[in-house]
Amino acid sequence: MLDIGSKIRAIRTRKKITIAQMCESTGLSKGFVSNIENNNTSPSINTLNTIAEFLKVPLPYLLLEQKQHMRVIRKDERRMSSYKNLKIEHLTSKKGLRVMIVESPPGVAIGEEAPHAHEGEEFHLVLQGKVLAEQGEDSVIAEEGDTFSWNASVPHFVKNIGDTKSVILVAIYSDTELDDKL
Repeated sequence: MLDIGSKIRAIRTRKKITIAQMCESTGLSKGFVSNIENNNTSPSINTLNTIAEFLKVPLPYLLLEQKQHMRVIRKDERRMSSYKNLKIEHLTSKKGLRVMIVESPPGVAIGEEAPHAHEGEEFHLVLQGKVLAEQGEDSVIAEEGDTFSWNASVPHFVKNIGDTKSVILVAIYSDTELDDKL
């Protein structure tokens, strides 16, 4: 259930706007605004748009459920895991999107030791080191600041070929649930 009224009240209060000021600017009655804020009535889209414009917030923001709001994960709250010789820092995972930082020692593949495939799209940003990225017949050596991406349903392979650890920001998107291995 949407809690639009509480959200409107919270925004109004945070901006130090009284109900009287809001009513004067929007043309809505105090009783009606009070009923909206207490979730005793469901305002029309036109009324919500008037309120959103007055509060200077996008209308869609008022319609978001709480679980759709911005999500913050502090650095010390991130989930860490390891897979083979990799250190994985999970930055976020929401619906079909996973973003992580993967550290790999020299000579170690990021993920599987052989080309592998799965559903979805992958994006990589090399933050540190030198890696070999292969997909099908394509092959590239990527270094700090370089990016590469691909359709993950085509077999692919990434390996640290440098003399120091590699650090890669990896984002994977899929319409289906992803396994949490990497």
